[in-house]
Amino acid sequence: MIEAPHFAADGKKQGAFALPPDYFDGEVNEPVMHQAVKVFLANQRQGTHATKTRRWVTGGNQKPWKQKGTGRARQGTTRSPLWPGGGTVFGPHPRDYRQDIPKKVKQLARRSALNARAREGSLAVVEGLEFSAPKTAALAGLLETMGFSGKKVLLLTNGVNKTVYLSGRNLPSVEVLPYSDAATYNVLWSEAVVVERGALSGELVPFEPGDEAATAKPARTGAKKPLPKQKLAGAAAAKKAAKKKPADSKGSKKAAPKKPAAKKKGSK
Repeated sequence: MIEAPHFAADGKKQGAFALPPDYFDGEVNEPVMHQAVKVFLANQRQGTHATKTRRWVTGGNQKPWKQKGTGRARQGTTRSPLWPGGGTVFGPHPRDYRQDIPKKVKQLARRSALNARAREGSLAVVEGLEFSAPKTAALAGLLETMGFSGKKVLLLTNGVNKTVYLSGRNLPSVEVLPYSDAATYNVLWSEAVVVERGALSGELVPFEPGDEAATAKPARTGAKKPLPKQKLAGAAAAKKAAKKKPADSKGSKKAAPKKPAAKKKGSK
């Protein structure tokens, strides 16, 4: 069982916290972490670099000098790669650097990174951080009280905590992320990892005032229940029959019987 120092919300140490043994088992797989970091860094590249070959450089339509008689080498255009300002040979062009990694490999790498920080004593557990308003000085003072001043700190909150994020985004050596969003690179980048206790114990994040109203679906007023298919078919048939006007018995004329065709002369 791996233990981590436990701190109160004001930064005072309260003892030790037993990390969940099913996740913090002390196993560290370095090759998997290396693969995950390479994939993470490759996926951060935009790949928008572009250079112009000789076909895209403007100018150079006219031959610089005549082919023979000057004593100089023959040249056909000033946009050749041999000329200053000419095209670039084998230069970079827009491409996609994205790589993929199996989900279980990514999870193993993240687990190994957290175990590595826990084994070396660089992982700490803090009680729930509740700031009344975003305040960078308050978060910096908390980390200094915990003994992490001057270190690159990764603060993992229990869910999205906007107040803590706004308090730490102006600190260059502090990165605030939800516990579920931390990647292997983020853990290995930091020199100390601070995790809220609720993220490890699985406690539910309480709703802030106004969240319930934002997430609740508006109730429908006056909505009618959908009719079954049989009733819909019957209503459509009745509507179609109503459009046809019934024939009047008095005013209706009987169709005259058709006269037989006259026989031609000479036909039997």
